[in-house]
Amino acid sequence: MRTRISIFRLLSTLAVGLFFGACREPAAPVRSAVGGPLFSNVPGAGLNGTITFSGDDGNGNSEISIMNADGTGLTQLTHSPFNGGNPNWSPDGQHIAFHSTRDGVGQIFVMNVDGTGLIQLTHNAFNNFAPAWSPNGQQIAFYSDRDGDNEIFTMDADGTGETQLTHNTFNDYGPVWSPDGKQITFNSDRNGSFAIFTMHPDGTGVTQLTNTAGVANVVDIDPAWSPDGRELAFSSNRDGDFEIFVMNADGTGVTALTHHSAGFFDGFPKWSPNGMHLAFHSNRDGIFQIFAMNADGTGLTQLTHAGGFGDFVPEWEMRSVPR
Repeated sequence: MRTRISIFRLLSTLAVGLFFGACREPAAPVRSAVGGPLFSNVPGAGLNGTITFSGDDGNGNSEISIMNADGTGLTQLTHSPFNGGNPNWSPDGQHIAFHSTRDGVGQIFVMNVDGTGLIQLTHNAFNNFAPAWSPNGQQIAFYSDRDGDNEIFTMDADGTGETQLTHNTFNDYGPVWSPDGKQITFNSDRNGSFAIFTMHPDGTGVTQLTNTAGVANVVDIDPAWSPDGRELAFSSNRDGDFEIFVMNADGTGVTALTHHSAGFFDGFPKWSPNGMHLAFHSNRDGIFQIFAMNADGTGLTQLTHAGGFGDFVPEWEMRSVPR
C-alpha cells in the first residue's frame, strides 16, 4: 500500500499541478492521422480562445493565470501565499473552479474569470482536488481523500449535495465529464496499475478503457474528451516516457501524438473548442511549460516561458471567445 500511495502522490503532483519563435517558411498542411480536417503544421497556426492554467508566481507559489490561446495576454488571477491548481472553466465561460490550500488543506473554490468573487465550495478537514464542471453547469466532480483513499465525488455547483461515486481501497482521481454529460472518466489503480476508466454520473457502469495489465510500471492518466465525444486524449508512459496519446471513446485505436527524447514528461492534454488542437504541459525545455499542437501531433508551439517550477495543467475555455 505504501508503494502504491507514493507512486500516486508523484503522479498527482505532475498531473494535478498543485504547486506547473524563430521565423521559417510555412509548411504545407497535412491530414490528421486519426481522420478529420486538414491541419497546418506551422507552429501556433489557428490557436484561438482562452486558456487558464496554474504556475509559478515567481515567489514559489502556484497561482491561477489566464492567457489567450496563442500565449499572449497573460494575466495572473489569484494572489495568495498558498498553492492553487487545476483550474476548470464553467460551461458558460463566466467562472473558474480550482483547488487551493489556503484553508490549510486542499479545498474547492470558484471565482469569476477576472479573479474576483471568490467562493469556497468545500469545507472539511480533508483534501479536495481537481474540480470538473458538468456540461450543463449544475454539478462539479472532484476527488477527495476523506475516507482514507482518493475517491470521486460530485456536488452541486454551489457546494451542496455532495455524493460519493466510488468506494474502494484504491486511488480514483482526476474526474472529467463527457461532452454529453452521460459519463465521468477518471484515473484509477484499482486493477494494479494506473489506467483510465469511465462510469455513469451516479457511479454505476464502471468500465476500464485502457489496459496495461502485465506491463510493469505503465501508467495511463489525464483523460480528456474531444468536444464531439468521439475521442479521448491522455498521457501515458507505455512507450517508455510520458507522451500524449489519443484513442477512440471506447478505448480502441490508441495512437501516440508526441515523440520526444528520454526523460521528459508530456501530460494533461486538453482539447480546443473546435477539436483542432491540444494544449498540454511538458518539461521538454527543462521545466514545465504549456505547449499546444494540432490534434494530429503536428505544429508544436510553446505558449509559456515560465521560471521557477514552471506552468502546469492547461484548460481551454470551450466557448472559444478571445478576451
